[in-house]
Amino acid sequence: MKPIEFYPEARTEAVESARYYEEQQSGLGKRFSIALQDGLTHIQNQPQLYPRIEADCQRALLPHFPYGIIYREREDEIQIIAVIHLRRAPDYWKHRLKSKSEQ
Repeated sequence: MKPIEFYPEARTEAVESARYYEEQQSGLGKRFSIALQDGLTHIQNQPQLYPRIEADCQRALLPHFPYGIIYREREDEIQIIAVIHLRRAPDYWKHRLKSKSEQ
């Protein structure tokens, strides 16, 4: 199983989203975090399962939350590019592909 490596922006998105949900309702942030971790586990176990959405990037959807995990598989790791809210400018993360050198 390949290790997961977060882009710094993606890690920030995950933390801020969990914090937002926790502020809305006690325990909801934890449920978001669990859904995210489950999604990451599924990606690690079957990275080719999810559809390609841009070049070599794929997207896994989180159940019960309007979020997706944008990632790409590399030879030695899985890069998490973004944790996106699907109803807010869903293509904003694409500049990250250009700003970070291809690995």
